[in-house]
Amino acid sequence: MILPVATESPALSLDQARALWEPVGPYLNTASFGLPPRPAWEALQAALDDWRHGRTSWEHWNESTERSRELFGRLVGVPAERVAAGSTVSTFVGVLAAAVPDGARVIVPEIDFASLLFPFLVHEQRFDVVTVPLARLADAVDELTDVVAFSAVQSSNGAVADVDAVLRAAAANEALTIVDATQACGWLPLDASRFDALVCANYKWLMSPRGTAFLTLSERLQERVEPLLAGWYAGEDVHASYYGRPLRVASTARRLDTSPAWFNWVAAAPALETLLSIGVDAVHAHDVSLANRFRAGLGLPPSDSAIVSADVPGAAEKLAAAGILISVRAGSLRASFHLYNTEADVDAALEALLG
Repeated sequence: MILPVATESPALSLDQARALWEPVGPYLNTASFGLPPRPAWEALQAALDDWRHGRTSWEHWNESTERSRELFGRLVGVPAERVAAGSTVSTFVGVLAAAVPDGARVIVPEIDFASLLFPFLVHEQRFDVVTVPLARLADAVDELTDVVAFSAVQSSNGAVADVDAVLRAAAANEALTIVDATQACGWLPLDASRFDALVCANYKWLMSPRGTAFLTLSERLQERVEPLLAGWYAGEDVHASYYGRPLRVASTARRLDTSPAWFNWVAAAPALETLLSIGVDAVHAHDVSLANRFRAGLGLPPSDSAIVSADVPGAAEKLAAAGILISVRAGSLRASFHLYNTEADVDAALEALLG
């Protein structure tokens, strides 16, 4: 069981929120990238227009990064001081992997996404990276394990990890836990305080521009991680960190920040605000219900994931002909369902595939 995170009372119902999106047809591809709600899109256009015409300085754009950090902390149940802001998952995981000591043993699922796996594999000359099937991940964690790293939801097929089992095994063996929540945050309630590190790219279920990502850190892991990519934005006082010695990085997780791409964060803050105003529990119920409706139509058993992986001959071609966007991963159809989807979208996809 994944523990829910307490958030403020939702201000928007799902029906009210749906008017904030305008897909031209059934869009079943959030696992590739999410669609922005209107407030995010409008904020981005306003910032770009100001940039085009030179109306303003940049500092207020940068405030969106700090607002996004606070909102993400609320989403995953940790204070903003525990959250670092960056651009990609692989950058954050690379910094974490660099902190793993020589001779360590790292356990990862064998088919996990490259942004989680590759940063550890490039260190195989220093420490041992053991890959196991996802279903055996918790069993593989033993007294020799120093780190267990995994995705909360698998990119290839939507499989939801047994987080509780992995955390129990890690705690019993004093292993660090690193979770990639890119395919989870936004629809699956997650409590980041349960992990030593949680990383998330925001352009999927958080419906933000690509180039925005977060990392949360436990106190014990933050003490071990060096700010290898530190620049002015990792400074204790960012505006007093432009030039010269001494090194003066932040004392919080912000020491791992990288310089923000302003316009991406201008859109990310209202996207996160929209999500929180609806409530992740409501999003979870909606997304999984639609996914299970699709599974039932394909003769598949129900699941607890918003992502459906299925082997349907000619699926990509049939759906493309019907104007329905999906993706193919690991040779199988991958359909993913989010806030802007309806039962009509599911039925249209089933009709295209089976009709």
